[in-house]
Amino acid sequence: MKNTIKSLRSLPEYNLSQAKLAEELGTSRDRISAIENGAVPSGKLMLRICTYFNRDIREIFFDDGVVCTTQKRKKKQQKRRVK
Repeated sequence: MKNTIKSLRSLPEYNLSQAKLAEELGTSRDRISAIENGAVPSGKLMLRICTYFNRDIREIFFDDGVVCTTQKRKKKQQKRRVK
């Protein structure tokens, strides 16, 4: 799963190391590193991350394949309605 955690924690208003972010979220630095490298966090940790950065879950966590599939499905449904 792709995410923007590394870029968010590097922003001037946060300027956090992995260790400091882990401490703030109540998890380990290794877990933050794994998430930044594509591991999927638990639902609770995902929500804590979103709350900490005050961002919508879709702004932080995403998967290009899922987004494309959803968009294609919506387009097909719209075409069916028009006919």
